[in-house]
Amino acid sequence: MKNNLHEIIINALEDVKAQDIVSIDVKELTGVMDTMVVASGNSNRQVKSLANNVVVDAKKAGFDLIGIEGDDVSEWILVDFGDVIVHIMLPATRVFYDLEKLWSLRPDDRPISADSDTTMHDINASDQD
Repeated sequence: MKNNLHEIIINALEDVKAQDIVSIDVKELTGVMDTMVVASGNSNRQVKSLANNVVVDAKKAGFDLIGIEGDDVSEWILVDFGDVIVHIMLPATRVFYDLEKLWSLRPDDRPISADSDTTMHDINASDQD
């Protein structure tokens, strides 16, 4: 019987001292995956080591890897297991892309443009006045 993939991933990240591990339930937001795990590594070498440990531990437990992206640069590595996608990044890359914020926004809360503080929620509310 397969162990819980999410638990295996978290343990694999903790074993190699990943920082700021966050798990985001995205089932209601996309049909592509159920869970996104985001973690940071202090260096390109640690990011690569974290990704490798996740892959090795998950495969040992019987899970199939769909794909891995970014391991050539090791600034941001994506490990795809289908239902669970793992993003492992350098801290500066993580701050820049801010996936946690991106995936926690509701559609009505998204800014209309990058330089605007007006949201669709604001516009819809003013239309009802």
